[in-house]
Parts: sequence; structure tokens; C-alpha cells
Amino acid sequence: MIAKVSCAALMGIDAFKVQLEVDFSRSGMPCFTMVGLAEGAVKESKERVFSALKNCGFKVPPARITVNLAPADVRKAGSAYDLPLAIGILVGMGVIKPENADGWFLAGELSLTGDLKSVPGVLPLALAARQESGKGIIVPASNGREGAVVKDIPVIGATDLGQVVRMLLGEEVVEPIAVDIDTLWSERQAHRVDFGEVKGQEHAKRAIEIAAAGGHNLLFIGPPGSGKTMLAKRIPTVLPPLRFEEALEVTKIYSVAGLLQKDRALMVTRPFRTPHHTISDVGLIGGGRYPQPGETSLAHRGVLFLDEMPEFKKAVLEVLRQPLEDGEVSISRSLMTLKYPADVMLVAAMNPCPCGYMSDDTHTCTCSPLAVQRYRGKISGPLLDRIDLHVDVPAVPYEDLKKARSEVDSATMRARILAARDIQVQRYEGMYFSLNAELDGSALEEFCALGESEHGFLKQAVESLGLSARAYTRILRISRTIADLAGAEEIGVDHLAEAVNYRGMDREG
Repeated sequence: MIAKVSCAALMGIDAFKVQLEVDFSRSGMPCFTMVGLAEGAVKESKERVFSALKNCGFKVPPARITVNLAPADVRKAGSAYDLPLAIGILVGMGVIKPENADGWFLAGELSLTGDLKSVPGVLPLALAARQESGKGIIVPASNGREGAVVKDIPVIGATDLGQVVRMLLGEEVVEPIAVDIDTLWSERQAHRVDFGEVKGQEHAKRAIEIAAAGGHNLLFIGPPGSGKTMLAKRIPTVLPPLRFEEALEVTKIYSVAGLLQKDRALMVTRPFRTPHHTISDVGLIGGGRYPQPGETSLAHRGVLFLDEMPEFKKAVLEVLRQPLEDGEVSISRSLMTLKYPADVMLVAAMNPCPCGYMSDDTHTCTCSPLAVQRYRGKISGPLLDRIDLHVDVPAVPYEDLKKARSEVDSATMRARILAARDIQVQRYEGMYFSLNAELDGSALEEFCALGESEHGFLKQAVESLGLSARAYTRILRISRTIADLAGAEEIGVDHLAEAVNYRGMDREG
């Protein structure tokens, strides 16, 4: 008898249906064969499944068991096939009627005693099951709330194999898990930091406001201890809240990576990722033998902060160019090409020189001009081209340190940023982009049109400062955001003048 059970395999952050077929035959020599491009953990499931069946009271008679995972030309990895394999064997043995298991999508890792352990990718599984018009999904109880985020499909959270069998036999009723989306939003983590705690650095806070309002990437340049990291950690406090569609995207990434907390059904807070400078290129953008999302994808819809940016290996930094340009990571392998979302706000920090004190009046810089040139040369022109704002963060004078809490706090900045983003949403309605940082080509000419006096000022700035064509484009984008923050329909000279100040690395280059 051939039994068929539905499960799913992951491709990037999405899942597709896999039909697990079990041919249970008592003729011939007893053996177990699995085909269908099953990787190591899938092949090892035989030992876990047979032990779990035995310890749950099901005796598997000697038989020739052939298991096929279709489609057979796509690799399957992970331990989520344990539960569907166990149910498939029980259907093949005649313990469970085929119609009872038909239509259910199953996933779960089995312990040797039959307990169900959590597996990654349950949210994509639920989405795939709904798309396939499945009867529902049966997953470990610890994954239940994650799958229940998807509406219009029952999600059963089971504790062990025996409970799943009893449910399919009709001996036990297990109520589908339900989650309230409104309640999930209320679980949004409160930020423990605030820009009101930052003393001084009003110029840097203004630059952060512009970057967050227009979706621009940002580079802090300043001596050690000037507050670059402190400023970066507070950026999520002023970003707009995630929409449900965005939260679903982020949750899928964390689900596939196995990083979704067990008590968290939905990622409702924008991520903030700070990889160490020793990270590899695979760790940063994803990949590996069994491809997984990297730090850039884990920061999707949030902030990717690279502290001490020149300390990262140059080859590692260069792999960021494509994700920053396209908003996604593309990983090509011989048998497949995967795409992971990577729409991030890049925030980087660096010292002005190797010793860090070139711009500090209270310390003496010991670096030679050649050493400074080599240090800054670790960040290539094409990568620097994708960072709109270069912000000097000087050491904070004592007079600022002894001041009380700053009047410019996160709530004040967030209100202005949200107002500027609303303007952009209305302006770019129906277009393929929604933020000023994405302006290019004809859209840049249309929405960043300048008057005669503005052209005259920008021409003088470009010629006197030796700015490049890429700097010209960035200045227009930044100026558009500054005008939006001011509620101005047209870009003025004062907006351009402020934007020019944020292109310090171009002037030095």
C-alpha cells in the first residue's frame, strides 16, 4: 500500500508543497530506502521515527519500506520531516485511514520518546498550506502560535506523536490555536533608550532625522567616545512602526533562520542587527552549504549597524553592494537560486583615522597621511556611493555633558519623521518606490526639480568643492527629504546648503 502525506520544503523564505510517499510492502527482504534528494538530517529521521513509534506503542512489522519525497529534484533538509514520515508509515501499516490524513500538512521533529520538538519555517509552511487549500497544519505546540498568525487555515499544536495519531483517528479533539493580531501588536517591545538621553550632538540627531525620514543610509565619522554607537542604537526608536505585511516578511525570515522566540508569534518591532567586524561574507549576506539568511536579511525592514566599518574585511563589505542596491540578497547554487529580502537602513560608524583622533582637538593624532589614506581606502567608492549622508560626530564638550536631558527626544523626532513619510507616500502613490532614497532617473528630475537660483547655488557648490556626479544625485535626494521635513513643496537653497554639508567624504576625496 502506498500512503501519501503532505509536508513542505523551504526555498529561501518561502515554502512549497512536498508529497511524502511511503510504499509499505511485506514482500521481499525488509529494508528502508529514502529517495528524493534528502540531506543528512532527513535521512537520519529513520532512527528517530522508528524509536518514537516503538516508544509510543506502535510496533512496525518487518517490511520493505520505500519513501519518496516529491518533487525529487529539489533538496530537502532539516528535521521537520520526522512527523510526516511517522504518520506516513502508520497510514501504510493501516493504523490510520488515508482519508483521515489527507489534506493535513505536517511538520515536526520527533524525540526518541515521541515528543514533538519545534522546527524552523512553520510560518512559511502555514502560508503554503493555505495556498494549496489544505485542511490545516499539524505542528509542534511550541510552533503553534507562529503558524496561527496565518488566517483561514486551522493550526493544530501537538505535544507528541501519540496525540497526533489520536486526533487523526478521531479519538481526541484538539482545538486549533488562535491568536489575536491586535494583541500581538500590543506586545511590541518598549524601547529602553531615547534620544533625549543624548547630550549634545544636535547636528548628528538632525542627520538621523533626515536619514530616517527619507530611508537614507548613514555614516558616522568621529573619534572614539564621541557617541557614534549610542546614536545608532537609538535610531529604531524614531522609525515608523511595522505594518502587518512588513511584520510578516520579517517573521518569515526569523522563522526560517530558527531565531523566532518561542513565545513570539510575530516580529512586531523593527530589527536592529550589529554584526562583529570579524564576520564572514556568508554570515553577513547569507548562504552556506544549507543556505540560511545572513545578518543583512535579519535586519530587513530595520537597521544594519556596522561599527568600526573599516575593520571589516574589504571583501565582506563589497558583498553589501548588491543588497543595498536591490533590497534583496541573491544566492546562486548549481541547482537553485535563492533570494532573501534585505531592505535595510545601513548605519555605519568609523574613526577619522587609524588612531581615531585626527578630528579631536584634545588629542594628538599620530597617523601619517598615507596611513589615513589606507584606512579610509578600505571603504570602496562604489560602497560609499550607496551611503547618502556622511556625518561628523565630534567629541562632546564638557558644557554639553553637564546639561540636563535634551529637548529633542525620540517622540519629537518620530512625529516629524512620520509626517515627512506621509508626504512621500502621497507623492509616490502608484509608483514602484515610496521613499526619497529610491529616487533615480526621470523620477529624480521630476520630483527634485530646481529653480534658477537653486541651480546656480548647486553649480557653485559642485565646482568649488569638486563634488562628483554621484554626490550631485545624493544631494538632490537629501534635499528632497529636508524639504519634506520642512513641509515645503519645492527644494530651496537652504535645503541644498544643508544637504551639501552631509557629503564630507566626497569633498575629501
